[in-house]
Amino acid sequence: MRQTTKMATNGLGEIGRRLKAHRIGLGQTADELAKKLGISRAAVYRIESGELVKIDTLERLASELHISLAALLGVSIEYHSNALSYFERMRQLEEQSDQVVAHFPPISYLLTSDQYAVYLKKMLMESLPSYVADKKKALREIDDVIAILDERKRARRLRRLSVVNFVTVPEIERWLKLGVVGRFDLPESELAMRQLAARAEVENLIDLLEGEPMGIQIALLEDTLPNITFQLFRNKEQTCLGLSPFRLGGELPNIRFGLALVTADRQAVELYEKLTDDLWRRAHKGKDAIKLLRATLNRSAIKSDASAIAAKRVSKPSKKRARSAAGGKLRPRDPTAMAR
Repeated sequence: MRQTTKMATNGLGEIGRRLKAHRIGLGQTADELAKKLGISRAAVYRIESGELVKIDTLERLASELHISLAALLGVSIEYHSNALSYFERMRQLEEQSDQVVAHFPPISYLLTSDQYAVYLKKMLMESLPSYVADKKKALREIDDVIAILDERKRARRLRRLSVVNFVTVPEIERWLKLGVVGRFDLPESELAMRQLAARAEVENLIDLLEGEPMGIQIALLEDTLPNITFQLFRNKEQTCLGLSPFRLGGELPNIRFGLALVTADRQAVELYEKLTDDLWRRAHKGKDAIKLLRATLNRSAIKSDASAIAAKRVSKPSKKRARSAAGGKLRPRDPTAMAR
């Protein structure tokens, strides 16, 4: 016999949000999903908005989205096999949260500058392998990911969501050396610009530390943390934990492969709460963090403007020009030429 779920409105809302995240992750519109299930598009929107739904409809939805009914109902771990689905779920959880505690190397996207999205798109496009069959689809997914990330950033600013971001010195140093890149074979001049872009983001992080905007806390660690990222989404009713292999910088980006998860399991949440408490006690904060970040920038030897690039080009004339100036013979470059 068909039964209607008897759940709290909040529980139905969570089911709807999970449904939407998985649908977006599969690249399906509400109309496409509705046609596969033999229901109206309006019915899909109603379910996603948290209205009552029959169990057999949920079972069919779960089957179509390739997830378990338990995961859709939220009685077990939610798994997300693509970055688009996971980032949408993060957006939803942040919308319901009072505070987010994040370790998303090199820094949380919520705290990046407005210019970072331009370089992120370049990175993600560069990281696409040559064997990608549907290039247009891959590029569309990149645009969708960035759109969700930017919406998260806008929402944080509007709501003044409290963010605690753990940042590690080793990750920052690696980022400064590699630059904001999606592959390693970039031209030297382009690589230099990408290193400057990484430096600009670190300087933006220092500005946040100095400005102490309401709701933002940055903790700088000298430890090397595991590559997997974690976020705690806290509100008055519960805390959810998100774990993800997806990366947006620090090393080569990855939004193509991996399995992320979201859970409210008490033991998992408590263990990560304990971890974050321990990390917070160890971390450099305020003026100490600023001093350490500035020292890291100075070690990187990356100047804060593009003058170093132009100087490097001028200081390395081609052998052809050098021979021409010497009457056809190669001569050593005059070390005083730049001064003249």
